[in-house]
Amino acid sequence: MAKSIFLKKKNSYLCAVFSEKTITMSQLSAYTLPLKSLSLGKHEYDYHLDSDWFAQIEAPEIRTGDLLAKVVVNYNGREYEIKFQVEGKVQVPCDRCLADMDIAIDQSSRLVVKMGDEYVEESDEVLVIPESEGEWNIAWFLYEIIALALPLKRIHEPGQCDKAMSSKLKQHLAKRIDDEEDDDMLFDEDDFDEASDNQAEAATNPIWDALKNLKFED
Repeated sequence: MAKSIFLKKKNSYLCAVFSEKTITMSQLSAYTLPLKSLSLGKHEYDYHLDSDWFAQIEAPEIRTGDLLAKVVVNYNGREYEIKFQVEGKVQVPCDRCLADMDIAIDQSSRLVVKMGDEYVEESDEVLVIPESEGEWNIAWFLYEIIALALPLKRIHEPGQCDKAMSSKLKQHLAKRIDDEEDDDMLFDEDDFDEASDNQAEAATNPIWDALKNLKFED
């Protein structure tokens, strides 16, 4: 279970309200919890997060997915305890061969929401929203739960990388690393794997950035 989304996404809910994501949120009205109008007790919501949802939310890391999100809101008259459970799979590019790969997601989170004068993060798991609005769009928060569940290294299992893409990347990477070598030289498989893994760990490396933006021709 994620201890708190805010631990790694500090003040991220503010971004969802005050950044360009505000436009996206208005298009996802189905994900707005009408907290102020809820009666006492438990309220359950189920959402299907598919390719259209990821496109609408303009997800920066995830290309597509197929997940079920269960949201339970318990209102006790003073505050709202909200529990999130997201299960399914998403598709992201492999750090080694850049081909799509599936990653299983099974992530939960808990948040307490209170009404106040303005948006405030009282603690890691307590959020205050304006009483004048009385509602909260959880679409971006759901995305953060999914993104937090992704592993730092996203690499296919041995032997599952796209062979055609790997071959072309080997050639390109070899040429970039050593300009003095023959253009036809290829790394050994182990050498290439180690090199590409190192690039995955150093996301700001200009060589790997160039590879990600490279358009190969058949």
